[in-house]
Amino acid sequence: MVLIDSKLASREAGCMKTTLELPDELMREAKLLAVAQGRTLKDLVADCIRQGLGLAPPVPPSASALGDRVLVVSNGLPVIRYRADASATRANLQDLLALEQQAQTKEDKQHAGRAV
Repeated sequence: MVLIDSKLASREAGCMKTTLELPDELMREAKLLAVAQGRTLKDLVADCIRQGLGLAPPVPPSASALGDRVLVVSNGLPVIRYRADASATRANLQDLLALEQQAQTKEDKQHAGRAV
């Protein structure tokens, strides 16, 4: 769980800090979405709350925030465009699966606290 501290900010800023206890999984997804959209977590969460309360329409990420290589499709998932000469275009399926396995093994070792 992630706790967000609760304190009243300056009234001039029109902001209030509050404490929310949210599942770790939800916070991970929110952080990933914020990064993918080139936004701060604070702005993403505020917009999600506004939308949930019916106070604002959904806000699609701007193309400039994502760069010209990332496109967010209608289901909200990012699609990363690659150059025509990218090495992945020349790799076979076995090579790509081996590369994925290496990356997953490295990540698993990091999560287990073992030297990579």
